[in-house]
Amino acid sequence: MGLTIGYAAMLEQFHPTEAVALSAYAEEHGFSGTMAADHFQPWVPAQGESSFVWNVLTALGERTRGDLGPGVTAPTFRWHPAMVAQASATLAAMYPGRHWLGLGSGEALNEHVVAGYWPEAPERINRMFEAIDVIKKLFQSGLDNKDVKHSGQFYKMESTRLWTMPEVAPEILVATAGPVTAKRAGRHADGLITVGAPLEKISMLFGKFDDGVRESGRDPEAMPKVLQLHLSWAATDEEALANAMTEWPNGGMKFPKADIRSPHDFEQMAKLVRPEDFEGRMVISADPDEHRAYIQKFVDLGFDRIYLHNVGRNQREWMVVFGPEGVRKLAGGGGPPRHLAGPTAARAPAGPRASRCGRPRASARSGRATTSWRSWATCWRGRRSRTATSSS
Repeated sequence: MGLTIGYAAMLEQFHPTEAVALSAYAEEHGFSGTMAADHFQPWVPAQGESSFVWNVLTALGERTRGDLGPGVTAPTFRWHPAMVAQASATLAAMYPGRHWLGLGSGEALNEHVVAGYWPEAPERINRMFEAIDVIKKLFQSGLDNKDVKHSGQFYKMESTRLWTMPEVAPEILVATAGPVTAKRAGRHADGLITVGAPLEKISMLFGKFDDGVRESGRDPEAMPKVLQLHLSWAATDEEALANAMTEWPNGGMKFPKADIRSPHDFEQMAKLVRPEDFEGRMVISADPDEHRAYIQKFVDLGFDRIYLHNVGRNQREWMVVFGPEGVRKLAGGGGPPRHLAGPTAARAPAGPRASRCGRPRASARSGRATTSWRSWATCWRGRRSRTATSSS
C-alpha cells in the first residue's frame, strides 16, 4: 500500500466555493485527494464558515479526480446512520473508486444543535459502533438487492435497502484517539483515522487496531491507516505563529473539547492559549524542511495516507511550496528537492530568558500580526532554542 499525501479542506475556514477551488488547486500541485471537515459550527468565530460537507464533496467529485471523503462524520446525533449510508453510497455511485467514509463519535459543538441528550464518551462510542453496524447492513443490502432491518440499543430501522449503490461499498474509516476505540475499529471498520499526536501514542493505537483486525480474521497490513495533520507554514516564523494563534487556536488547547458547545466559548478559551501550547502538537515554522522532517516521522511509523492542513489563509502559497516533488520525497528518503527548501525563512533572534512569553494581540481592524506578534515570536523561538540546547 503506497503512501499518498492529500489535502485537508477545513470547511470551518473557507466558503464552500473557495474550499472546492483550493482542493482543485491542491490536486494540480500534486496532492492526491481531499479530506473535507464535517462541522455544523466553526471552532472559533474568526474561522467564519461551516458548510454542509456532502454538498461540498459532490462538488469536489465534479472538480477533481482524486479520493474524497468526510473527515469525519458523526452518524449518531444530527443524522440517523441510514441517512449517512445513503449519502455515502450515492457519492460512491457517482464517483466510483474515489469515495471513503470517515466516521467519528462526534463533538457537542456540532451535534448538540438537534437539542438532544449529550451523553458521556463511552455511550457516544457505543452509539457510533452501532451506527457502523447499521451502515454496513445497508451497504450489504444494496449489494445483495435484499431488504434489511435493525433493532438495537440506540437505533431502529424498518425493513428497507439502499436502492442506489456502487459496485463496491465505500471503505469505512473510524476516527480513534484511544486504545478501546482503536481495537473496536479494527474489528468492525476498514481502516483507522487519527490526528497528529506523540508517536508513542500512535504506535499504541496501531497495535490495538491491528489486534482488532486480527480478531476479525483479516490482515492488518491490508487496512489503511490515515492521518490528518495540522501545521502552520508561512514566509516568516512570525507570520506562521500569528496564523496559528488567530486561525487555529484550538490546535493549542490541551484539554478535551468534545463537550464544549459554542464557538464563542472556544473563543474565550483561546485567550489562554500561548505559543508553547502548540509544541508537540503542531509545527509552526517558515522552514519547509522542519515540516518535512516532522511529517516523515509519521510516514516512518506506517501511515498510508496523510492529509495536510496548513492553518493559515495562505493556502495557495503553501501548496506551491509543498507540492508534488516534496510529497514524493517523503516516501523515498534523501534530501529535499530544491523547491521544497522554499523561501528563506526570516529567523527571529533568540529572545530573553523567560518562563512564559506574554500574549500578543492582532489588529482588530485587519486581523494581521502587529509588532507584538514579532516580539512574541522572538521570545518563543528563544525558548525553543534553549530547550533544544539543554536536551542535546
